[in-house]
Amino acid sequence: METIGANNGFFEFVTSEEEFIIEGNSKTVKRNFVRRPPGIRALIINKEKKSILFSKEFRYELNDWDLRLPGGKVFDSLDAYKESLRIGDVLDHVELTVPKEVLEEIGLIVKNPKLIKVSKDGAGVVWDLFYYEITDYEVSENGPKLEEDEVINGYEWKTFDEVIELCASNQIHEDRTVGVLLTYILNNK
Repeated sequence: METIGANNGFFEFVTSEEEFIIEGNSKTVKRNFVRRPPGIRALIINKEKKSILFSKEFRYELNDWDLRLPGGKVFDSLDAYKESLRIGDVLDHVELTVPKEVLEEIGLIVKNPKLIKVSKDGAGVVWDLFYYEITDYEVSENGPKLEEDEVINGYEWKTFDEVIELCASNQIHEDRTVGVLLTYILNNK
């Protein structure tokens, strides 16, 4: 059973109560968590040069610039996400979002994106990030079309070795992305 507390249209505070059977005994557990709609991240790969494309994006939570994988939100509202959860078609929305976000942020037309990881946030936060490998793409004649609140100042290809150094020196600030990048590089070096 869930009880919804505060809800600002994109985040909601939830209290749940679940019953577990542990060694034949019933145990009721209450927990509090925050839920928000999922996002996507795109690893745009140049396989020949063993490099990954990053955007240099101003992040309000850092009050600074950050190297980021292109990506964004899958749903415009919490209600749309919850309806998709109810229907069971979240992944359909995710797969439509990948080419849209890459075209908007980077100006690339994506072909054959491949899901490589679904990262669960944890620690009382339900917020999934879907990571896609993109090796097949072409440049759009129209270039990027950023959303009004996005501030991106250029794009940079980084070699696998440069990415490892950026991760090790805390120059990529989204920790889940650091883990996915390092795992990807170790598996594809």
